[in-house]
Amino acid sequence: MINDVSWKHRNESYPAEFILLGMANHPHLELLLSAVVLIGYVMTLLGNTTIVVVSCLDPHLQTPMYFFLSNLSFLDLCYTTSLGPQMLVNFWTKRKTISYVACAVQLYVSLGLGSTECVLLAAMAYDRYAAYPGPAPKLHHTIMSHSVMFQNGWFLLGGWLPANSLVQSAMTLSLPLCGHNKIDHFFCEVPTLLRLSCVDTSVNEAELLGASVVILLIPLSLIIISYFYITRNILRIRSVEGRRKAFNTCASHVTVVSLFYGSAIFSYVQPPSNYSRDQGKMMSLFYTMVAPMLNPLIYTLRNKEFHRAVKRVMGREPRS
Repeated sequence: MINDVSWKHRNESYPAEFILLGMANHPHLELLLSAVVLIGYVMTLLGNTTIVVVSCLDPHLQTPMYFFLSNLSFLDLCYTTSLGPQMLVNFWTKRKTISYVACAVQLYVSLGLGSTECVLLAAMAYDRYAAYPGPAPKLHHTIMSHSVMFQNGWFLLGGWLPANSLVQSAMTLSLPLCGHNKIDHFFCEVPTLLRLSCVDTSVNEAELLGASVVILLIPLSLIIISYFYITRNILRIRSVEGRRKAFNTCASHVTVVSLFYGSAIFSYVQPPSNYSRDQGKMMSLFYTMVAPMLNPLIYTLRNKEFHRAVKRVMGREPRS
């Protein structure tokens, strides 16, 4: 009898599945949003796959900048794939559910990949700084070489960021829900899951805020500092045309950083109790589907070097 009661309590605390409400209050928007997600996902696959393939195949793009760019594209591919298909299924079916295990996996993977992208964007900012006149170029080929980067940077990230993602996921999913299984969102996300809990979540909110400061605001601060020095170095260039080209080179990365960090900070660097549900949903769609779709366009639309590399890979331009 006691076992039956405890099993029943466990089932109420940790449901077998969640119901993803999405835009249940605005069903007329679901068709539009499903089109946005589908277009965004397909374009993300095409654009980012192109960058990864061309960067790997063309020897002229074997530089730190394109190494970072191809890694960013690969991250975006994995990130949108961890969320996009599930969202499309829920848009197109009446039973909008996700199993408890699938929710846990989705939460862990999306947190890990999103955190890695924050750090990667900061590394790209330093790479841009190291490429301009000043003391940094002397260290550029040492610090930014692929072997040193893998050994000292990515191995560290590969150990720390998944651990942080595991801690956040475990703390969130261990909260008792007391039968609440309706997530007012498109996918499993920490702020929305915290709102389902029937116990005090102040410790979880404090941990989420602390982790967000470390993962979002510290890399963003490094990006801002890097671009302060980049701007100072560019202003020392005497040629007006040289300054224009230098600013244009940095503009793409600044745009990507603004899109990703702006929407992510809105979603995570605030208490879940202050989290505006509809605004949060739209913002999450932006940084999970729209931003990864725009990144390839931002980086390659006016990039003549990449255009020539595409032609070389396709055989339309002779390799030199």
